[in-house]
Amino acid sequence: MKMIMAVIKPFKLDDVRETLMEMGIEGLTVTEVRGFGRQKGQAETYRGADYDVNYLPKVKIEIAVPAKLVKKTVAAIQSAANTGRIGDGKIFVYNLENAVRIRTGEEGADAL
Repeated sequence: MKMIMAVIKPFKLDDVRETLMEMGIEGLTVTEVRGFGRQKGQAETYRGADYDVNYLPKVKIEIAVPAKLVKKTVAAIQSAANTGRIGDGKIFVYNLENAVRIRTGEEGADAL
């Protein structure tokens, strides 16, 4: 099993969710986060005063998938979240040792 974590622009969340649901991936966790990368923030004007926004709003998506679905899932997220502009985000894949469904006690891929 693998854990896929993607950090994307907030307005792309629905596109990513719909794409994943079409693939049959039903469970994901979404967290609102803030950060920066190559964008290095941006300048904003509020009531006539200029100020820098150092941390931009992003959305973090976490999805546990069987190892055989990793490439397909990553490709789907990349396609759905892509705007072609700086700050589209990143996708990280890491090993998931175990998963346990609390209600039934199922473990491993059966718990997904």
